[in-house]
Amino acid sequence: MKYTIQPDVPAVETINLTRTYEALTALNALDLVVNRGDLFGFIGSNGAGKTTTLRILSTFLSPTAGQARVLGYNVVTQADAVRHIIGYMPDFFGVYRDMIVSEYLDFFGACYQIGANQRVQTINDVLELVGLHEKKDQLIGALSRGMQQRLGLARVLIHDPELLLLDEPASGLDPRARVEMMAILQELQKMGKTIIISSHILSELQALCNRVAIIEKGSLKYSGPIEGVGQDLSSHKVFRVHCGPNPESALPAFLEIPELVNPTILKGRISFTLEDASIDPARILHQLISAGVPIRDFHEEEISLEKVFMNYTSGETQ
Repeated sequence: MKYTIQPDVPAVETINLTRTYEALTALNALDLVVNRGDLFGFIGSNGAGKTTTLRILSTFLSPTAGQARVLGYNVVTQADAVRHIIGYMPDFFGVYRDMIVSEYLDFFGACYQIGANQRVQTINDVLELVGLHEKKDQLIGALSRGMQQRLGLARVLIHDPELLLLDEPASGLDPRARVEMMAILQELQKMGKTIIISSHILSELQALCNRVAIIEKGSLKYSGPIEGVGQDLSSHKVFRVHCGPNPESALPAFLEIPELVNPTILKGRISFTLEDASIDPARILHQLISAGVPIRDFHEEEISLEKVFMNYTSGETQ
């Protein structure tokens, strides 16, 4: 059954979303918006509330207070509609190890009432998409961990959902399998899917996602574009300068410029901080060149998602 989706509603909207377990508040008045077409990174330490949020959005868990809507449908009062338009992949999911890959997907296709003839083509399509087509006749128990993760992704794609909720999909994968999984997710975004992915591998999320949210102890710390996540840290700009094979001889020229904070030699480069964001780096570069410093490279360091995460959070868990 196909459900009508309003074109102007966000993929996900939560308002004052709260979940408590006796004395523990797992989610504390979470207000979150995920736009259609986003590849959205959901970041937080263990126990921050990521899985609780995803379980509420997937209708497995009811909120204590507040509301959550998925493509306009209320996750509590319109749960059946939500289940038909999402694909939820938990961090740990069971597979029937004695079934073959195509049988496993056929079973779930039947659960979604996909006709027998259509299921054959659908199974071939999703296996091709996740790179498992050559494994369709193999026992699931013979697949590697990475291939089983791909199979789990194929399972949530079987009914062509609009929104994917992926809880640590790269957990336990080796580096190559993680890269391959992230490439699949990028392809799914190009196909128009909205994807929410929780992960601890922040460097991969920085390269993968267009928007992120940071959550700690059930409270939202940041939500917005990946490009803007470090704006409040940008008042302290860090620069690295390559001055040739002898940076020690160039260091005195850096120390003569009062706007430079703590010029230091680090891994053959001179590093310094500009605490005043209004200072034009081009002026600093001109001063160094005028002082005879041989500049081979001069660039501002990019603020990593890890640094932003450490700045927004205190490391507390619940």
